[in-house]
Parts: sequence; C-alpha cells; structure tokens
Amino acid sequence: MLQLASRAWFVRQVGRPGLLGRVEVRGVHMLAGGGGFWWAFGVGWGMGSLIFRKDVRREGVSDGELRAGRRRGELARVHRGVYVERAELEGLDVGARHVLAVRAAVSGLGGDVAVSHQSAAIVLGLPVWNMELGRVHVTACQRGRARKANHLHVHSSPFDETELTIVDGMRVLSPARTVADLARALPFEEAVVVGDAAMRDYRLTTEDLLTALDHWPRRPGAAKARRVIAFMDARSESSGESRSRVRMHWAGLPKPELQHVVTDAATNFLARVDFALPELGIIGEFDGRAKYDRLLRPHTTPARAVYEEKLREDAIRAQNLQVLRWTWPDLDPFHPTATRWRHAINRAAHLT
Repeated sequence: MLQLASRAWFVRQVGRPGLLGRVEVRGVHMLAGGGGFWWAFGVGWGMGSLIFRKDVRREGVSDGELRAGRRRGELARVHRGVYVERAELEGLDVGARHVLAVRAAVSGLGGDVAVSHQSAAIVLGLPVWNMELGRVHVTACQRGRARKANHLHVHSSPFDETELTIVDGMRVLSPARTVADLARALPFEEAVVVGDAAMRDYRLTTEDLLTALDHWPRRPGAAKARRVIAFMDARSESSGESRSRVRMHWAGLPKPELQHVVTDAATNFLARVDFALPELGIIGEFDGRAKYDRLLRPHTTPARAVYEEKLREDAIRAQNLQVLRWTWPDLDPFHPTATRWRHAINRAAHLT
C-alpha cells in the first residue's frame, strides 16, 4: 500500500437505487503505519477509493510522490488530478471503473452539469451493451459548453430540475431523459437494449419516454428517437431478449408475443416463455447465463437447474409446441436462427 499522509473517509453502503447505492460517511481518520502515514483516503463505493490531488497536496504530499506512486504501479490515474490504488482498480469490471471515472470527472465540474448519456445509464444501473465507455459523458445546461476531450465528453443541452435525480450525491439526468438522449444518439439496437431495461426497472411507459423526448422538441434526432421508443418494451427481461427482438424484426419475422404463458389442456400453468407465436404453436427461448442464474434457488446446484429447465422444456413440447433456443453467439450473425424460425413457421403452416 502506498505510504502517504492524508485523511480517510470511511463509507458504508446502505442502499442500492442503481449500480452504486446510497452511502453514509462514517468518519475522518489518520492511519499511522510504517515510516509515516498509510494512505487510506477516498470516497468508497464498494469499488475503489478515489484519491484527489488537491486533498493530498493540502496534506503535504508532492506531485513527485504521486508520480512515484504511479511509476511503482501503486497508483493509477482515473481522471485529471484523481487517482485510485491500482490493486483496487484491477479488481473492477468495466462498468465499475467507469463509475469511478464519473465520480472523478464530476468532482471538478460546475453545478449546472449533470451526468448523462451512457454514463448516466451505468450510474442508474442500466445495461450499456456495445456503448463506448472511454469517455465520461455529462451535459451542461449552458449553451456553448460542449467539448470533447480524451476522457470527457461535455454535451451542451438544456435541462431543468424535473429531469434530474440525485444518485450518491451526483446530479444525474433521470432515467426517462437518459433514454430519450440515448435514443437520439445511439444506433437502434443499442438504444432498444437500454430503453427496455429502463422501462422494466423504473416502470416507465412509452408515454413517459415520449414526454421526455418532447420536453425539448427542437433537439436533433427526435424522429429517429420516436421510432426507437415505439419499439421498446418493458417485457424484455434481459439485454439478450431485447437484442433478439431487434434481430427478429430486422429479419422480417412475425412479431412475437413476449412472456407468453404456456398451460396444459386443463389450463394448469407450465411455463412462461420469452417469445411465442401462439397461433402457430412456436416457442422461442433466449438462453443467456442470467436466465440460469435466476433458476438457481438457494441450495440448488447448476446441474439441478439445467435438469429442471430440461423438464420444463419437455412439458412444453408435450403440448405439441415447437421450441427454438438460441444463445448470445447466435445473435450475430442471426440469419441461421432466423432460418430456423422460418422452417418452424413453414412446418406449422403445413400442419394446419
């Protein structure tokens, strides 16, 4: 551990509104150790502690000591003037690292700025499939503030207090505003993935998203965003299901019913499936790892979960239903899976 003198802010997580969770400051301390004071400063989020140059400079730590810490591999810079212990950084996934970068970036920005776009999505706990995360994205309310640097993208766009939410002390654009911004900016598939999740996790309606979109009607990309929002659906339960819907749409397949309930002849519940063409007796299931994680009840082994899923599928097939399954690699390219759907549709048509 880097031996530097400073304060230590200990933080306890007390909630989880998004990816981060609310925090509570527990105290300010000096930790003695070795030949001086052990470094233990930062804002802890269960994912690393930020070290601010301006704070350690007040404690007498020189820029040379910070540079030496980086050379020795003890410190890593996450933003200009903000560092983290490299050992902590290496234990974080891409999303958690981005959150650290967000906290570092907003600490040096003015009060008229809010976390936005994909950075807001991560802070709000939403999926950011295939999005660029090399820069922190914020929006400045004042005109003329837009700029793009190596690690920061400042958008210039108006927002008001009704479009803000506070997450762990940070001003973040609301889920509805975030989806509207991303629907304007992202390709169709990426926007659908984050929009489906926001509708599901934050109980947003299509009307909520359109209201957010129309709040500033003169902003560019509104027509594109309106088309994307119309396609979003809260019933998609994962990014894989959202992407599957998009790929089926692009392939020209019939629009499936989502979260369809399968019953037996006596109307006893058998299963709820991801996709269905009930009139043709075709069931579609996207098999992502998250699905099997959900099947893992306490004291249930992975092998047992897979076995129970097989029994579930056997019960579905016993109702004379065709069952199609696919996984993440089958989404791109999707045409082999689309061909399987078309063959199933043709078989069903010949049986009727």
